Amino acid sequence: MSASAWVCRWADQIPAGSQVLDLACGAGRHAVYLAGLGHQVDAVDIDLHTSAPVRATPGISWRQADLEQGGGHIPAATYQGIVVTNYLHRPLFAEIIAGLAPSGVLIYETFAHGQQAYGRPRNPLHLLLPGELLEVVRGHLRVLAYEDIVLDAPVPARVQRICAVKP
Repeated sequence: MSASAWVCRWADQIPAGSQVLDLACGAGRHAVYLAGLGHQVDAVDIDLHTSAPVRATPGISWRQADLEQGGGHIPAATYQGIVVTNYLHRPLFAEIIAGLAPSGVLIYETFAHGQQAYGRPRNPLHLLLPGELLEVVRGHLRVLAYEDIVLDAPVPARVQRICAVKP
């Protein structure tokens, strides 16, 4: 599977050769894409099994961690870029923002309320509320772009997505 169009659109905002975190990396599609751009990527997920086919990719450090069991997964002021897609665990929001170094870029895209009409996930706990990503970054990051839309591809989905920079 190729990298998200949103991640591809905004990845050039991350300074060249940066330390980047792919949080809840899944099969590693964004880690591979970002490493291909010359970044050093920390790819973290609860299950690294799905990333096995790409684990030899240079420039990626793989780490297995249960992100929903306590904090401390994201060192403060460490990353020039943090990418999160198709994952939502609200208690991590503060840790994500704190993990960005000055001028660090957050690229976040996940399912939003209304997704129930298109498929999984349907659990409201796993769906962003209207404007939630904007509220999360308000007062902490400068928003470069934000969307709350229905995507047609790769499959129909209701998503919110944001690209924001830490001052």
